[in-house]
Amino acid sequence: LKQVFSKDKTFRPKRKFEPGTQRFELHKRAQASLNSGVDLRTAVQLPSGEDQNDWVAVHVVDFFNRINLIYGTICEFCTERSCPVMSGGPKYEYRWQDNVKYKKPTALPAPQYMNLLMDWIEVQINNENIFPTRVSKCKEE
Repeated sequence: LKQVFSKDKTFRPKRKFEPGTQRFELHKRAQASLNSGVDLRTAVQLPSGEDQNDWVAVHVVDFFNRINLIYGTICEFCTERSCPVMSGGPKYEYRWQDNVKYKKPTALPAPQYMNLLMDWIEVQINNENIFPTRVSKCKEE
């Protein structure tokens, strides 16, 4: 387990919402509905009176955290030698293009592709123009 949480691995700490903020409250509501065995369609519906962008942001961050945990458990078994191609089965190969370092779609070993992907997602989530954070606290009920 110590190896999974090593800083030189792909695992990243969970992104958290500041307690008392609207997004923290939305996150708690989303977690409660997803963990209660409710119909998934109902669980992801925008709660009445809530901002759609905040609701989507909460789910995007939660999804990133879950994928990050899953990948963290398998990354030591998928090396550049054992996973030389990022693929989705025998018919699909994923290639990386970021228009900075990789100007054209480039075949990469799966671990390298995943590191670039997770870094890219983290940059998007931390981009205030895409996912602005609110410093306002929730209204007292």
